[in-house]
Formats: sequence, structure tokens, C-alpha cells
Amino acid sequence: MRYARIATLKSPTQIHNPKLSRLLYSATAMAFALLAGCSTMPSDAEGQKEFREANDPVEPLNRYFFDVNLFLDKLILKPVTQVYLELPEGPRNGVTNFLRNLHSPVILANDLLQGKLERAGTTASRFGINTTLGVGGIFDLATDAGIERHHEDFGQTLGFWGAGEGPYLVLPILGPAPPRDLAGKVVDYFIDPLTWVARNSDWEWFGPARYSTELIDFRARNFDEIDKVEREAVDLYARVRSAYRQSRIDDIRDGKSGPLVPVPRISINDETPRKVSQGY
Repeated sequence: MRYARIATLKSPTQIHNPKLSRLLYSATAMAFALLAGCSTMPSDAEGQKEFREANDPVEPLNRYFFDVNLFLDKLILKPVTQVYLELPEGPRNGVTNFLRNLHSPVILANDLLQGKLERAGTTASRFGINTTLGVGGIFDLATDAGIERHHEDFGQTLGFWGAGEGPYLVLPILGPAPPRDLAGKVVDYFIDPLTWVARNSDWEWFGPARYSTELIDFRARNFDEIDKVEREAVDLYARVRSAYRQSRIDDIRDGKSGPLVPVPRISINDETPRKVSQGY
């Protein structure tokens, strides 16, 4: 590991920029947290093999944030979702359709970045139909017409072109966010036209409101399945980690088996359940 030369750096108390001081303190705290949360390589050969396959070098820290997210779910998200589920199914479906339609520009961009012109045409058609005839996407008339929905994001785009997932990572609120998918979230944020509409319109509330509504919508659509997994899983953290990775593999492959684009890998080392592809 390379160590930065710190002898000539000023301490945070010597820096007169308050924002920079807070940034340095936060970075230092995060560094100590990461070091404290690192997993130890087992001494036996079998254990070392499992350790490498898990690719979860900061598992103690990940488990801590996983427990934090579970606590927040039980304290806030689940009770709010239970109230939300009291609404009739029709309005709830309208919210789901509306939120999905908002993602269409990002899906279209990633369809094109992956060279999937047919899927890009499908996304554009769905967006045009649902935005106009479907009253802003509240009604999913495109699906009724046989134009099926699919999902794409920049994390999938990176994976499609051969980028590795990187070490497993769990973040507060966000949940599973390995480096590839975390980078994808950042890029998707900036290529989303609504990001710039909200910024230019001084809609500071839009991003948090949208993300909160998406969390409630997702929790509502998967309420019973999530509770069942929590009851039955022997190791819930490992179960979620495995399910997340399998789901992402299936997303990248568009539900198909077979190799991805044959380029060198980058070694920086909602819906109903779908069948997981093998051989990734």
C-alpha cells in the first residue's frame, strides 16, 4: 500500500478554510473507520478461498451499515410503508408507473451507450406513449400495448463493457453500492435531465422527495417478500449480498446467459424475482 507524504501538511487547525477543515476531518474519520472495519484473511486455504470469492474486505463495517439500514427500515420506512399500503392499489400503481417513467431518459442513454438500438427504440416508444397518452406516465399504456419495460443504468453499462464490480460495499441509506455501481449512480445523476431541471428551477426538494418516494414504492411492492427473507434467512447480510450480486449479473446480461463483451476487466481490486443467469 502506498502511503501519502504527510510530514509537510498542515493540520486541520492550521487551515483557515472551514469547509476544507470539515472535509479533512471527515476523510480522516472515514479512513479510520475503513481500517477498523477491514476483514482479516483466514489462515487456512479453504477459508482464504471463500474470503476471496466473497470479495468483501470491509465486511465488519459493511455489516454495521447494513444493521443501521435495517434499524432505519424498522423505525421509519416500514411504518410509513404500512400507512402507504392503506391506499387503494390503483393510485399506488400510478405512483409506480410515474416514477418508472421518470427514469426513461437515463435508461435510454444507457441503452445507447451499450449499443442496444432496438432496446433504445423500445424505451423511447414507451416514454413517448406514457408521457403523452399516459398522462405523464401515471398510466402504463405502453405495457398494455405490448411494449415491455426494461431497466438500464450506468453501472450496468460499465458491467456490459467488462468492468468488474469491485469489492462489496454497503452505505447508509443507499444500501449495497460496490465501486462500479456507486460510480454508475453518480453518472446517472448527472445524465438525468431532471437533475438540471431541478437545479435551474431551484427545486431543492425534488431530489430528496423523489428518492424517498422511490424507497416507499419499492418497499411497498416487495413488502411481504422482504419480511419473509428477514424471518427465514440464517445470515441476512450474506443472503442480501448474494441476491444483490445475482440480480446485478442478471441485469447486465438482460436475463440471458453467455459472455459479455470480450474486453479486459477493470480490476479496481423492482419487480418480481427473475431467474438468475449463470457463468458470469
